[in-house]
Amino acid sequence: MKTVARTLLVLSVVLTAGIRLMADEPAPAEKAPETYQVLFETSKGDFTVEVHREWSPNGADRFHKLVESGFYDECRFFRVLPGFMVQWGINGDPEIQKNWFEANIEDDRVTQSNKRGFITYAKSSQRNSRTSQVFINFGDNSRLDEDGFAPFGQVVEGMDVVDMINDQYREQPNQGQIQESGNAYLNKRFPKLDFIRKATVVKDKAAADAKAKTEKSDVK
Repeated sequence: MKTVARTLLVLSVVLTAGIRLMADEPAPAEKAPETYQVLFETSKGDFTVEVHREWSPNGADRFHKLVESGFYDECRFFRVLPGFMVQWGINGDPEIQKNWFEANIEDDRVTQSNKRGFITYAKSSQRNSRTSQVFINFGDNSRLDEDGFAPFGQVVEGMDVVDMINDQYREQPNQGQIQESGNAYLNKRFPKLDFIRKATVVKDKAAADAKAKTEKSDVK
């Protein structure tokens, strides 16, 4: 009887650990809308990205999930290279970030070019290495196309804001340190980094445009 009880206890512990592990792992992304917009409210101002799922289905699905979950809120623009690109996508909380560090998605075929204002996932030279880090091209970086960098959207409003994101630290922030210590490390060592206050999927673009038009008319 004691042996049976011990066996049941062990099974209970294993099952509980398994459930906890699944809860800590990012669930597969649901299919995103064919086209959607994301408003980024940042320390420098606002900009809007329009995503096209047909350009990069896996990328669009993952991006939608990350935004809806609040993953990008408070993320720092930790790599800013004038004339090249601005990069972000390491969560400021290491406990959250560790769950996404190896949550790779499959590569998408490159259907668009890395031109100014287009947004793309950062990745390594390995296949299927995209996770949560993305960047916006400042200029024509079409040379990246042949290396498999597949744009999934583009900035449709506020590119002037993107251009103004603080670039004084260039590539100084250490990504390993960010993964380990998050915003605590960045705030201490690089206090003037610009950051995302909130990223939101625009649920009803038509309604938002109508509201903005009405508010503009009221001001007149």
